[in-house]
Amino acid sequence: MADLLIYGSPVSPFVRKVEAVCLEKGVDYEVEAVNVFDPPTWFREISPMKRIPVLRDRSIAEEGVSGTIADSSAICGYIERKHPETPVYPGKAFAYGRALFVEEYADTHLVAIGGLGIFRPIFFAINQGKEPDLDTARATWAGKMPDILGWLDGALGEAEFYAGDALSIADITVTTCLMQLDLVADVPLDGYPALAAHQQRMRARESIAAPYARAEKFIRRAVPQPLSLA
Repeated sequence: MADLLIYGSPVSPFVRKVEAVCLEKGVDYEVEAVNVFDPPTWFREISPMKRIPVLRDRSIAEEGVSGTIADSSAICGYIERKHPETPVYPGKAFAYGRALFVEEYADTHLVAIGGLGIFRPIFFAINQGKEPDLDTARATWAGKMPDILGWLDGALGEAEFYAGDALSIADITVTTCLMQLDLVADVPLDGYPALAAHQQRMRARESIAAPYARAEKFIRRAVPQPLSLA
């Protein structure tokens, strides 16, 4: 039984982010499904904001609040300290700060605009037996996403990674959050060559591909194929 237990769902980009960190580091972990829309009482006690994921370190406690950490960024930081081998945070100060900012940009701005404006109007509607709200999704893609994708493209420049000269939490977070849109919609990156190349490299990594495959398997029950936003 692995020490690290992740409460959540593979549909969450934040759960996949934590999984990717564990896989990159070679750290054993397990995932226990939790329905965030109707969580059990015990989960409400360990997740103050009623969000996923929450991590439990069984080496500290196997039940109760003790040994639990909420929020994907806090969880990833904890895993880095507990398992410093194969770091996913840069060692140099500026690169470290840069990685944290890019992580935050993806976690908040990208997810807020893309998740609320594209993923939810499509998946949530279909999951409730309604027609997908393609008008909202298309308006978001055409009107709001270009600025975000343009920033992500420009932030790479000629570099292979977002912060420093190695894979970091920044690359993982951008990818897991951006791939959330791929679950429900066709989101081409033709106009963003640096970002497109970065995504192609990242999506070939097992740490990204394996958790995403589980999410896609779940989503395809409701959305058989990504919808066009053209």
